[in-house]
Parts: sequence; C-alpha cells; structure tokens
Amino acid sequence: MVQFPKNFYWGAATSSYQVEGNNTNADWCPWEEQAQVEKAGSACRHYEFYEQDFDLVKSLHHNAHRLSIEWSRIEPEEGVFADEAIIHYIKVIKALRARGIEPMVTLHHFTNPVWFAQSGGWTDHRCVKRFLRYCHFVTRALAGGVQYWFTINEPTVYFSHAYLWGLWPPQAKSFLKTKAVYHHLNEAHVESYRLIHQIYKELKIARPSVGIAQHMQAIVACAPSIKNRIAVGLRKKLYNLAVLDHLTQSRALDFIGVNYYSRHLVHVHNWWIGNLLMETCKDNHHPLKKNSLGWDIYPQGLSQVLLSLKKYKLPVIIAENGICTNNDEERWQYIQEHLKHVHLSMDQGVDVRGYLYWSLMDNFEWAHGFGPRFGLIDIDYNTYQRTVRESAKKFAEVCQTGVLL
Repeated sequence: MVQFPKNFYWGAATSSYQVEGNNTNADWCPWEEQAQVEKAGSACRHYEFYEQDFDLVKSLHHNAHRLSIEWSRIEPEEGVFADEAIIHYIKVIKALRARGIEPMVTLHHFTNPVWFAQSGGWTDHRCVKRFLRYCHFVTRALAGGVQYWFTINEPTVYFSHAYLWGLWPPQAKSFLKTKAVYHHLNEAHVESYRLIHQIYKELKIARPSVGIAQHMQAIVACAPSIKNRIAVGLRKKLYNLAVLDHLTQSRALDFIGVNYYSRHLVHVHNWWIGNLLMETCKDNHHPLKKNSLGWDIYPQGLSQVLLSLKKYKLPVIIAENGICTNNDEERWQYIQEHLKHVHLSMDQGVDVRGYLYWSLMDNFEWAHGFGPRFGLIDIDYNTYQRTVRESAKKFAEVCQTGVLL
C-alpha cells in the first residue's frame, strides 16, 4: 500500500485547442488545411460542454484540473480583446471552483493567434511584448479564481517541432530561428512570471504560484560506450534541464511542472554533433512495451527525472503523464506503475505536490489527429457522448483515498 499526503493534488489535464473545438483564429487551423492533415474541427466540443465535463471531473474525485486559455480566442486581432472569450473563461474558472476543483491555468499551449504567426511569431522581436499584453489582460481577469499558473507548455517541444524539425507550423527547419525562439520563450516566461506577481500584489490577492510545464524524458544509454555516456549527459542538460537552469537562475519559478511520458534510448555511432544530440537506438535493444504511438513505457524513468530536480529545491507538479492505448487495462497499469515511482521519488526527498493525468478526455493530438486515445473519458466523435473508462474509476479511488493498492 502506498499513501500520498492528504493535501495532494489529483486530477487531469487538457489544452484548449485540443478539446474546445471550432477555433479558426489559431495558427494550427490554416496549417491543417495547407498540410492536408486531419483537422481539429469540433474537437470534443468542450467549449460548449465544459459544465458537463466538470461534473464528470467532480464525480471522479479530482481536486485539481489543468486547462489552457486560448490566446487566439482572447485576442483574435492584434490589440483587440474579445469580451465574449474572457467572459467564457471566467465562467470556466468559476465552474471549477463551484465544484471544489483547483484550476491550474496554462497561458500558452502550442497555439498562437493567426495574426501573431503571420507577423513572425516567436522569431519576431516584438513577440515577448505581445505575449505580455495578452498575459496582462488574462491575469487581471482571472486572478481572483486562479492560484496556479503555467506560463508556457513544453517550450523545448514547441521550438523543436515547429522551428527545428519542421513538423508543426510554421515548419521552419532553421537552427538560427530555433535559437531565437528558445531565447524568446525563456524571456516570455521570466517577464510573465514577474507580471503575474505584480498584478496579484496590486490587486492585494494572495501570492500566486507561477511555473512552467517542462517536457522531460528518461535519457538512457543503450550501451555504456564513451560516446553514449557523453551524449546522455549533453541531452539531459539540453533537453531536460537547460530551460529550468535558466529560469531558476532568474528566480522565476515557484514550482516546476513536469510532463513525462517515455524513455529516450541513446545509441551514437560517431562523434558528429548531430549524432551526439539526436541519434537513438534503431535496433530494438532493451525492448519495452509501447503505447499506440510507439513510445516506450518506462515508469522508472519518472522517478529518475524527478530525482534530477532535487537540486532546485522547488515544489513539483506532474503536469502531464499518460498513455494512448486502445487497451484500457494498460492505461490503469500505466497509471499505477508511474504513481509508484512518484511516491518513490517523494520518499527520496522530492517535493511532489500533485499528479495530473494526460488527458481528461480523448482529444485532437496535434499532427497525429484523433487516432491516439489518451483519455480517462472516451469521446465518441460522431455523437460527442462521454463515457468514463474503467481506468478512470480505478484512478478515482486513488484520488478519493490517497491510497494506491
């Protein structure tokens, strides 16, 4: 039996574009048309059905819920803020509070307004100022109902997928642009951290907790060669810790949000920098079970990642952890095993304050479309009927009791 603290946060996460539906103001919408990939369309229609969805959240004994605000709804044209959109999100926060659920709000979860993207996006020198204008508007509107803020979701995933590898809009494939975006995202976090704290102080509201959601992988050597060991060290620094190092040195983190899914198995054949930074094992050494996207299932990696954060001496929230699978028993096993490693890291001194499963419901998984099923709640995309999965019910028992059997 594993016992978690009584004040532990239990819940699940979503992001606006992936669940809300019918948003043509975000940069992903025109890109989906251009790239001829599956379109988000109506998604899960959560923008309409959030009250019903939060009733399910409450029935599953979650006491926290992570969501994101859709910048492209709030500011559909530069400098023009949509009253209807901010009123909607005020209602969303109140709906969570009314059900005794702690809102944890993300300000940027991959999508941007079309106007922002068309004027240079995160490569443009005006991007941080523009982001702060949006943050100021949203923070002043929601401050009374929100204690926990995530400024930016997975900055390393965003700049690598959108600007280095060219998998997401704007498909740049430029090292120089990637470097610029990396610096701008770091600056955007630091400045929005300070802004949010300043606004709460002006409004005489209790000090907020502001963090970031950092994607982290268990970076493991396939074989104990010198090249592999050097590559592992480089990648842990660059992929997992560089952003956190910068933000903690800037004193701009109240907590660390961790998004953990899988293992990264390093197998390097030569000393070229590209190999050292990116080459992985292609020979199926050390095989593991995989999710439906082919990602290794590696629960012990979560405790390894969490233990690497001890040096920061900050609270940690598992902001995302989940599996896409059509086998719901696998989903429950995944949750069980990862929670064991969360608790193991807590026993070894990591101050973990909460666990948020990804995702509350099946949703639009970016370039993968609607195929991957991550949800605790099944979505029928023909009728939009919600069906609570058995894994969600088993997880609900842990959320209610704080006990993992």
